[in-house]
Amino acid sequence: MADIENMDVKTVPSPDDKNIAVLTHLGGALFSVIPSLIVWLLKKDDNAYIGEQAREALNFQITMLIANVISGFLMVILIGFLLFSLIWIANIIFCIVAAVACSKGDSYKYPFSLRLIS
Repeated sequence: MADIENMDVKTVPSPDDKNIAVLTHLGGALFSVIPSLIVWLLKKDDNAYIGEQAREALNFQITMLIANVISGFLMVILIGFLLFSLIWIANIIFCIVAAVACSKGDSYKYPFSLRLIS
């Protein structure tokens, strides 16, 4: 019986936790790092699921911000306009995919994201 009590049980996020995580990911597509930074600062110690998802969203939005700055510099040689468009589309798509995963209660890790905040 003691073995059953010591087993690591994955907790299922509540519907409110899922909604906050979904809004955090979708907010990044509209407002860059601000929504994920606010949620991460407020909820990182209170709720592990929300903290993890806000950190993922924050890391991805910082990565997108860096990519946009680089594409801004590359606009001088005109390739930056294409790169900026591709970054914008990728940001929208990955934020929607992350929001759908969070609405199911799954944890989502962005591909191509720098892990700057740990």
